Amino acid sequence: MSEQVRSRRPGVTGIAEVLQARFVEHAYPLHTHDTWTLLLVEDGAVHYDLDRRPHDTGPLLTLLPPHVPHDGRAATPAGFRKRVLYLEPDALPAVSAGRAVDTPELPDARLVGAARELHRRLSGAPGTLDPLDVESRAAVLLDAVGDHLRATTRRPVRDVPLARRLRALLDEHVVDGISLTEASRELSASTAHLVRTFTREVGMPPHAYLTGRRVDLARRLLLAGHRPAEAAALAGFHDQPHLNRHFRRVLGTTPGRFAGG
Repeated sequence: MSEQVRSRRPGVTGIAEVLQARFVEHAYPLHTHDTWTLLLVEDGAVHYDLDRRPHDTGPLLTLLPPHVPHDGRAATPAGFRKRVLYLEPDALPAVSAGRAVDTPELPDARLVGAARELHRRLSGAPGTLDPLDVESRAAVLLDAVGDHLRATTRRPVRDVPLARRLRALLDEHVVDGISLTEASRELSASTAHLVRTFTREVGMPPHAYLTGRRVDLARRLLLAGHRPAEAAALAGFHDQPHLNRHFRRVLGTTPGRFAGG
């Protein structure tokens, strides 16, 4: 079957829906969304009209604003494959919709890579999603897209005290975890600023730091005699396979082998 569509609601702040599709013959009629549409064409090309202006898009990122009529169809006989992130209306400033109509293409390769990786993680199997990871990636991506709409380049701002406060907060929640939204409220800073500041000062994003702390805790539990499944639960991992994946990535072996099992 040539036409394929898969969609889900990810439960991540700012993202209403994540969709993956392949179309050959299907053509979208003129329609609107009440969300922002962040479209990445992975294979093929799409021809679309946005606000009665014709566009063609290939393997780059395209941003369509809410409430603006558009259609879409394959630009070649082979069809196209796409990934789409539908962003909540308030995820980006409404006053920027006009700029998105004028220049819907986002040619920055870093944005393309960030959108692809976020979509891939949001499309993973249930139970494998790391909330702090995807929230961090979404916050930074939305902030960068906002910069594009404002036609600005964000200058790095040092904030060592904030990075230290976030690290202390993560240290307090190694096992139970903390969402980026909760950390933002606790520290009175935007989610994107938190991620950028922490990454700049600590050398890794918050989710990677927290995962590393959990792996470190798990290895101590294993050496204390806990079985891998017990260590996984006590260290804050979803289950033993979740621990296995990160343990092997960090230490190059499985928890069972590490503990001499």
